[in-house]
Amino acid sequence: MSGWRPPLQSVSAGLLASIVGFASSFAIVIQGLNASGATPAEATSGLMALSISMGVCAIVASLYTRIPVSIAWSTPGAALLVSAGALNGGFQAAVGAFLVCAALIVLTGLIRPFGGLIAAIPGHLANAMLAGVLFGLCLAPVRAVAELPLPALAIIATWAIAFRFFRLFAVPLAMMMTFAIALYQSGPMDLGTVQLISEPVLVTPTFSIEAIISIALPLFIVTMASQNIPGIAVLRAYGYRPNSGPLFTLSGIFSLASAPFGGHAVNLAAITAAMCAGEDAHKDPGQRYWAAVTAGVGYVFFGLFAGLVMAFVAVTPTILIEAVAGLALLGAFAFSIGEATKSSESRDSAIITFAVTASGVSFFGVSGAFWGLLAGAAFMLVTKKREPA
Repeated sequence: MSGWRPPLQSVSAGLLASIVGFASSFAIVIQGLNASGATPAEATSGLMALSISMGVCAIVASLYTRIPVSIAWSTPGAALLVSAGALNGGFQAAVGAFLVCAALIVLTGLIRPFGGLIAAIPGHLANAMLAGVLFGLCLAPVRAVAELPLPALAIIATWAIAFRFFRLFAVPLAMMMTFAIALYQSGPMDLGTVQLISEPVLVTPTFSIEAIISIALPLFIVTMASQNIPGIAVLRAYGYRPNSGPLFTLSGIFSLASAPFGGHAVNLAAITAAMCAGEDAHKDPGQRYWAAVTAGVGYVFFGLFAGLVMAFVAVTPTILIEAVAGLALLGAFAFSIGEATKSSESRDSAIITFAVTASGVSFFGVSGAFWGLLAGAAFMLVTKKREPA
C-alpha cells in the first residue's frame, strides 16, 4: 500500500502513540507551567500551543522525509520548570527563557559545531542533572499517600496493576482513576461553563540573565540530551538515517512558535518514536511514517480541547496530579540515575551533580540544575587523572 492512503495498522499505532504521549505526561507539563507562574488561562494556552505545535511539526517532518518522525513536548524540561520555580518577572520571564531555549535549538541544527558542544557535555553529568531534576517529582506519590491515603493508594494500585499487564496504559489509566476520584468527591461537572475549544493567550516575554541561566540553558541541555539526541538514536535503531540538523532546526522553529503562547519546548520523541517506528506500525518500514502523521493529528485534536483537560485538572487535588506525574517519571528517573552512575570512574562527579541539582537550592537567582552541572564538571576536572607523558 502506498501513496496517500494511510494503512489502517499505521493509523492505529499512531492514535495509540498520541494517547500515550499526551495522557502520560500532560500533568507534568501543567505542573511545570504552574510552577513558572502561569495563570490557569496561560497554562491552558501553553498546553494547547505545545500540543498543536508538536502535532503539526510531526505531520510536516514525517510527510517531507517519509520516515516516522515523532515529536513530543519536553517532559524533562517541564520537570525542570517544577524544580526551578517562579522567577523574578513571573511567567513573562519564563516565556523569555523559552524563546532563548528555542533559538538555541534552532542554532544547534543550523551550526554543526554548536551541536558538537552539546554532544561534548559528559553523558553521566547530563543524566545526573536530569535525575536530580526528576527526583522531587518522583517523591510526589509518597507525599500523596501521607496527605490523602485512600485516593493516593487507589491511584498507585491502578498504576501498578496496569504496569504489570498493560505497561503502555499504566499512566493513562492512573490519570483516569485520578479524575474519577476527583469527580466522585466534587460531584458532577457543569460542562456548560467549560470552554471546550481552547483560546491562545499571548504572553509578552521579558528577558533577564537570571531566566537565561536558571531556565533557558538547563532546559536546552535536558531537551537536547534527553529528547532530541535519543530521538535520533531511536530512528537509527529502526534502520532509518535521518538528517539530524534539519530536524533539530524544525523542532526549534515550532518551539519558537509555541513559546509566546506559553509552550516551553517541543522536540523529537523517544518512547512514542519507538511505537511509530517499529513493526507494530507496519511491516513495511516505508509506510510507518503514517503512524507519526496520525499521532500528529491526534496531538492537534488534544490541543484544541486543552480547556476540557484543564477543567478536570481544576477539580482534582494538586497533590494527586503531582502523584501521577511522579509515577510517569519513575522510569525516566531510573534510567537517568542508572546511566549517570554506570561507570565507577565518573560516579562521584555524577553524584555531586545529582545532589546539588536535587537539593533545589539556588544562588544569585540561578536554579540548582545549573549549579549541579557546574559542580559535577568542576569536581571531574579536579580529580581527573593525568595521562602519563
